[in-house]
Amino acid sequence: MAGRTGRAGRHGDEGGGRGRLLVLLAAAGAARAVYAALDRVPPGEPALWERRNGRGRVVTLYQGPAVAVAAATAVAAAPQLPPPVRAAAALAAVAGAGAGVADDMAGGTERGLRAHLAALRRGRVTGGAVRLAGVGAAGLAAGCLLHRNTPDRLLAAAVVAGTAGAADLLDARPGRAAKAVVAAGLPTVLRGGPGAAAAAAPVGAAAALLPDDLGERTTPGTGGALALGAALGTAWAAGSGRTGLAVRAAALLALHAAAGRGLYGEGWWARQPLRTLDRAGRAARPSS
Repeated sequence: MAGRTGRAGRHGDEGGGRGRLLVLLAAAGAARAVYAALDRVPPGEPALWERRNGRGRVVTLYQGPAVAVAAATAVAAAPQLPPPVRAAAALAAVAGAGAGVADDMAGGTERGLRAHLAALRRGRVTGGAVRLAGVGAAGLAAGCLLHRNTPDRLLAAAVVAGTAGAADLLDARPGRAAKAVVAAGLPTVLRGGPGAAAAAAPVGAAAALLPDDLGERTTPGTGGALALGAALGTAWAAGSGRTGLAVRAAALLALHAAAGRGLYGEGWWARQPLRTLDRAGRAARPSS
């Protein structure tokens, strides 16, 4: 695991290639099964789980709980992973999903950290405030499970929460967040080593429902994006020493700072090759 200070120690490539493949397939199968069950018998009124996307199409939020349950179950059931990694990754996925679904259901017009803090000062707890608190707590809990030293715990918490927030930030177009999780996590899975088997869980879950996401039948929503991002961030935190944690935390901080200052936006995705990758597999915009 992560460096000399990791609570679980270095375990090399846990389970080898076969172990990683089993985790990936388990996550993919669980995501499809849970999604089908929710689509067949939705909890509560179906309207609670429906939203209109940017093109006015009605999509469901079933993808979010499905990928969260799948990622958490697959990584928790992976016997080749050290118990602290299993616990941290499962906890991060479930907590991220819970905080995100609460935000999805609460709705609200506030956007950005400043708006949510302003609402808190007025005595109103927004869904976004719950989301921020939940993801922050999940990151800190995962950091404490993975590392012994306080600096490493704090850096790991930043990586987990920062990766979850980055996935949520990318969830603005069909398939974008899921593609990002697959693209960012697959090299970790293929490379092997510490954290590879844990990364296979969010990668498998995201890939399994990507066709439905691109087809605009469902969307991960805040719940799914946070769950996938938190699970992937935990895998990275489990497989990184202090230097790696610091580099990842700094990169994520830079991304969020750019978004907060309005430097990140759709203009980024208008440039090649991001434009081609972003639109790959997405349904064509109907002609007027």
